[in-house]
Amino acid sequence: MLFKPTFWLPSVLAIDEDFLRRNRVRALVLDMDNTLAMHGNPAAEEGIPEWLDKMRALGIKMRVVSNNTNKRVTPLAEMLGLEFTANGAKPLTFGVNCAIKAMGVKKSETLVVGDQIFTDVMAGNLAGIRTVLVEPFHLENTWTFRLKRRVESLVFHRNYDDLELK
Repeated sequence: MLFKPTFWLPSVLAIDEDFLRRNRVRALVLDMDNTLAMHGNPAAEEGIPEWLDKMRALGIKMRVVSNNTNKRVTPLAEMLGLEFTANGAKPLTFGVNCAIKAMGVKKSETLVVGDQIFTDVMAGNLAGIRTVLVEPFHLENTWTFRLKRRVESLVFHRNYDDLELK
């Protein structure tokens, strides 16, 4: 079960008030690249700023945990008004546990949200936190990402008939 997400959604934008209430969620640990923004892009994807405002209005605590450096994470996180942990070392639990402590929430009321099984889902599962696998906004074409997605498909088959659509 290390590689299996608790939930599988088409995008972070599918997390809404009803989903949060049904699952008793008060906090989100958010990946950055391909979850909030295209990998390497200094701007958030369309709809992300508005979604973050909705989450804030609901009182949801949020923190970015990224494996990227401060140089990459700082500009976008600051633009979005999000606290962050860079160099999060996912799938290790260091960054996720730092986020939980910083937000002052229980693991049972938190979700780790990201687009990768071998980093985001594994980190959440290892930390004992429910996970949400989201589809990336854009599929990357580098050989490393293509390889990673292919290996991911060996441990979690993305059957799109099972995708929770909102």
